[in-house]
This record gives sequence, structure tokens and C-alpha cells, in this order.
Amino acid sequence: MTRLSVNINKIATIRNARGGNMPDVTKAAMDCETFGAEGITVHPRPDERHIRYSDVRSIRPLITTEFNIEGNPIPSFIDLVTEVVPDQVTLVPDARDAITSNAGWDTIKHRDFLTEVCSEFRSRGIRTSIFVDPDPAMAEGAALCGCDRIEMYTESYASMYRSDRDAAIAPFVRTAEAARAAGLGLNAGHDLNLENLEFFIRNIPWTDEVSIGHAIICDALYMGLETTIQSYLSKIKIF
Repeated sequence: MTRLSVNINKIATIRNARGGNMPDVTKAAMDCETFGAEGITVHPRPDERHIRYSDVRSIRPLITTEFNIEGNPIPSFIDLVTEVVPDQVTLVPDARDAITSNAGWDTIKHRDFLTEVCSEFRSRGIRTSIFVDPDPAMAEGAALCGCDRIEMYTESYASMYRSDRDAAIAPFVRTAEAARAAGLGLNAGHDLNLENLEFFIRNIPWTDEVSIGHAIICDALYMGLETTIQSYLSKIKIF
């Protein structure tokens, strides 16, 4: 059954826009769990424009479900992950100035580097996931890097969903099947929302986890955080 991990970066963005500690990111993480989230995702960047490294350290001992840290495995990120030891680390090749993640890894080109990073994290008991575009070759390449899962970058699915949802989902099904054949677990994330989430899960029911942040926080402005999380859970608990 697919699990819902809530990305709380946008809550940190609101806090940082004004300074101080309002909203309280640590409390928000705990509230998300109380409201039904089955994991908390954070994506610290070097400039700390939303989630800060200090947030990661504060949140880690309070999480009772799953803690997932996303990011580009630069040295400072690797040091942070090995210090706090989350349940899962998701490797994302985002540039320092990226507004949001916008591409997956080329797991063939960067195989040696990704293999080294995966080995480091797995030696510490941390599940590793590699962020990839919907391409079966990238899933197969990820398996050769020694990771446990891939996370499919779902922006293209979301952007095409309204015009042709069957065509939109097709490359993701192929990639998901390649991942499963290679023995990998499967995560997904980016621009998934209440409109497109259920169709995605119905077509790829072996998805282990979806990580959703921006859409959840946007919906929570109108529906409230608890109702929003429950609404997202209803879209993935369909089997």
C-alpha cells in the first residue's frame, strides 16, 4: 500500500519570509504525523532558503514514522545525512540556484559517483533512493548503483495529465515496471495533487511512497492541514 510523505519545505519558506519562528516548522512536522502523514520529507539546500540544516537536526528525534531527506549529495549534505541518520535519503541532482527540482539523475553517466554515495549511506543503515526521469534505462542504471529505490520525477505526468492522461502515465508505467524487474522499490513525487494522484496510483499500484509538499500546503490554505492530509490519503488508499 502506498504511503504518503509530506514535504514541509513550503512551511519553512513562509517562516523564512518573515523571520522568527512562525509558523513553527518542527510543530508542523509533528502535526502532519498526527493528522495521518506516514512520513515527513525535507529538502535542505545549501542557501537554506527554506528548510535549514538546523531544522533537520531538530525534527529528526521527533519523527515517529519515516524521515526522508532529499538533496544533492554535496559534502555538506552527506555530512548532515550521516549525522542525523534518517530512514531514507533521496539523491536529487538539483543545482544550487534551482527554484525546485527539475530533472532526474543520468544514472549511467554518474554511475561511479552514485554507487559511492549509495554505499556510504547504506553502510549506515539508511535506505537510498535515486531521483530519475521516467526512462526505463535510468531505472535499470539506478539498480546498478546499489540503491534501494528510485523516485520518479512526475512533473511531466502532472503537466500533461489534463490533455491526455493515458499518454502522460505511459512512460511512468514502463519505468516502474523496469524498476520492479530490477528489484527496486518505487517512490514518486513532484506536482502530484488531488486531481492527478489517484489515476497515478491506479496505474502503478505498487508505488511504495509519494512525497508531496507544494500542493498539500496550497490546499491546506483552504481546507486546513488535517482535512487536506486526509484527502490525499483517500486518493492513495484505493486498494
